[in-house]
Amino acid sequence: MTTTPAFSQHVASPVAQPKLRRADGSPIRAVVVDDEDALTDLLSMALRYEGWDVRLAENGQKALAAVREFRPDVIVLDVMLPDIDGLQVLQRLRADGNQAPILFLTAKDSVDDRIAGLTVGGDDYVTKPFSLEELVARLRGLIRRAGVTIDDSDDSHIAVGDLELDEESYEVRRGGEIIELTATEFELLRYLMRNPRRVLSKMQILDRVWSYDFGGKSSVVEIYISYLRKKIDAGRPQMIHTVRGVGYVLKPAQ
Repeated sequence: MTTTPAFSQHVASPVAQPKLRRADGSPIRAVVVDDEDALTDLLSMALRYEGWDVRLAENGQKALAAVREFRPDVIVLDVMLPDIDGLQVLQRLRADGNQAPILFLTAKDSVDDRIAGLTVGGDDYVTKPFSLEELVARLRGLIRRAGVTIDDSDDSHIAVGDLELDEESYEVRRGGEIIELTATEFELLRYLMRNPRRVLSKMQILDRVWSYDFGGKSSVVEIYISYLRKKIDAGRPQMIHTVRGVGYVLKPAQ
């Protein structure tokens, strides 16, 4: 194990998110595999705060046993383990037919290491040190795409001022007029509307809307915000606002 701190000490202000649960109503199941106790304790606390059921494993053999017994919906897997490495653990799980999404934790920052993890069947990775917010956001994205969960929200309909979004029909209207959006534009708008009047940083948006951070380039956020503005705000009172040096906020038009 490297002595590099595993997680960032910076803790961003929490962002409201609808709770996720399995389609049968039971908690999301997660297995966290790392031999660093402080890290697994912290991750366990963060995921249990999300309402998830969490199991911990400190090495590869225990990880294999935990996954086979617990049948998790998502797995957090350190690459460097004291017995067999995370890549071998993943290969054995996939050989067993287990297709649960896997997010790798790695202290390595080379492109080759990242490609190796994704090539053998991994779904995402974060490089240590990382923020808890980033990791949880990525896990939420993985399990959403796996299609085994539902939002623990009262209604699929979201409204902010005269802007309305339906998560089931994927329809967006402003002032009753239908607005056509691409899938990415819809996901970005949904995130903004789920957090009205809250300033969201570019990094928060990248973590939530995109599964990868495009090398940390925030320009993709700026581009898609401009796309949304042309469709949502063009010819109407402004709803999407820039807070210079911080991020973006959506609020009802004045």
